[in-house]
Amino acid sequence: MQDSWKDDQPIYRQLHDKILGLILSGALKEGEALPSVRQVASDYQINHLTVGKAYQELVDAGLVEKRRGLGMFVLAGSQQKIATSEREKFISQELPNLIAKARQLGIREAELTKAIRQMMKENT
Repeated sequence: MQDSWKDDQPIYRQLHDKILGLILSGALKEGEALPSVRQVASDYQINHLTVGKAYQELVDAGLVEKRRGLGMFVLAGSQQKIATSEREKFISQELPNLIAKARQLGIREAELTKAIRQMMKENT
C-alpha cells in the first residue's frame, strides 16, 4: 500500500485513493478480499478507525461489500466503475488545468496535440 502519508489530506482519504488505484490497476481483482482492517492498521501503524472509515467509503460507493465474518471484497464491475469516474474527473478537473497552463506558457494547440499523441504512442 503506502509507507508514508502526506499532510495535505486525511490519511483515510489517502488510503481510500490508494485502494482505488489498486482496484483500477488490477492489483486487487474483483471478488478478491481486501486486507483486514486490523492488518492494514498494524502494517501502517494507523488507527483501525481510520482504516474503517476508508473502507466504509468504498462500501458507500458500491465498490466493495462487507461479508459478515469474512471481510471486505471487491465487487464485480468496480474496476470499470472507477475507470469511468476517473475519466470524468480527469476531463472535468485536470484537463482544464492542463489547457490553462499550456495557454499560460504559449503552447499552441498543434504543439500540445503533437506532444500528447507522441506520449500516448510511447506508453502503449
